[in-house]
Amino acid sequence: MNFIGKILPIDGYYVMKKEHLPVDYGVSLTQLYQPLIGIYAVSLYHTLLHDSNIHAHVSPQTHHTLMNNLNLSLDEIYRSRLKLEGIGLLKTYKYNEDNRDFYTYELLSPYAPNDFFKDDMLSQLLLHHIGDQKYDMLFSHYVPNEREYGEEITVDFSDVFQTVTPTEKVARIENYNSQNNSVKHDVPMDFSWIEQMLNKRMIPANQVLTTDTKRLIYQMKVLYNLDSHEIERACQYAINESYQFNQKEFKAACHDIFRSKNNQQSVRLSEKNNLDKSYEVTKPKTKKEQLIYELERISPTQLLKDLSRGNDASDQDIKVIESVMTKQDLPAPVMNVLIHYVLLQSNMKLSKAYLEKIASHWSRLNLQTASDAMNFARQEQQKAQSKVKKNNYTRQRQTATKEVIPDWFKERKNKSQVTSENPNSSMEDQEKIASRLKQYLNEN
Repeated sequence: MNFIGKILPIDGYYVMKKEHLPVDYGVSLTQLYQPLIGIYAVSLYHTLLHDSNIHAHVSPQTHHTLMNNLNLSLDEIYRSRLKLEGIGLLKTYKYNEDNRDFYTYELLSPYAPNDFFKDDMLSQLLLHHIGDQKYDMLFSHYVPNEREYGEEITVDFSDVFQTVTPTEKVARIENYNSQNNSVKHDVPMDFSWIEQMLNKRMIPANQVLTTDTKRLIYQMKVLYNLDSHEIERACQYAINESYQFNQKEFKAACHDIFRSKNNQQSVRLSEKNNLDKSYEVTKPKTKKEQLIYELERISPTQLLKDLSRGNDASDQDIKVIESVMTKQDLPAPVMNVLIHYVLLQSNMKLSKAYLEKIASHWSRLNLQTASDAMNFARQEQQKAQSKVKKNNYTRQRQTATKEVIPDWFKERKNKSQVTSENPNSSMEDQEKIASRLKQYLNEN
């Protein structure tokens, strides 16, 4: 892909390094990171690292100098920079001064070899890139063998020292550490769908879904691009009779599911074709985009909960949705549009037969996004209305097209947008947005 124009040779750059590098960082970059991001990206990291020492506290360097040092085109340097950012080795900041762009590159510390293998996503990627034999050799070399040391008899702090009331400074430090730990272990994923599945099978969700397990599930979901129902299936393989979560079995199940979806191909890192567009984060602007954004990001369970005015969805509805979603292999965003569409067409009743009929049709069409599903639903709605007009069923058409405002969307937007200064105006805005799906389906 051509990135020409994204950055210019005259643009300046600074380099900073806040973190201390591990002693064997060079080994990690060459043996562990390089198979994933390539030699150009690793060379760029090394060059920026030396720049941070040589050119510290001096005028900025130009990217033309960087091109000469690396003997690479600016297009390849930009591509390598994005790889470093994506793998977690670089942060980039940009500002403009006197009509000239300046960049600040913050180098992040790579994992030490031992810690690299503790990261489930990176270690799995490395396995797929270099193969079992080379991976096992590196793993056995850098990860020390576990050995039995006997029963631990180490005493605690309180057994040796007298405890004291913490000073204000100590209290602030403990509070800071607890806050940072909570942020560090936060996983940006909705686990309510998995919790529902575990509870229905009489499996204690709190015992299974530990912090480490949630992080692993999220990483494997991202790595293999799995849908929610596929993650559920992998979880079922990984939970034994004692309700213990076997991480090795879960990884293997995720990998098998990925291969079955992709003609037995193994997972590998590749650059996105639309990387230059996806690199810039855009926010939904129109009402249609806002609705699509909601349907893309929430789970079907949360959607049913919102449709029930905040109450938990019934087990029967959950069972119907899970059955249809699994059988027809529909992505969650498409399933959300389908649920909403069926409810609008069935006077807010979740008809299993009607749901299965449409789901089977949409599955054959291979709809993948909420936008695709909404566009097709709109076309079907227009065809149905055209047929009604031909048969002169005007009164029935008016009844069938009576607008049903989805309360879940209105209530969801109220939570984040209603202000004390003008609550009536905010409510009107939410009602307009809430009715957008029905309007969008009926637009000519």
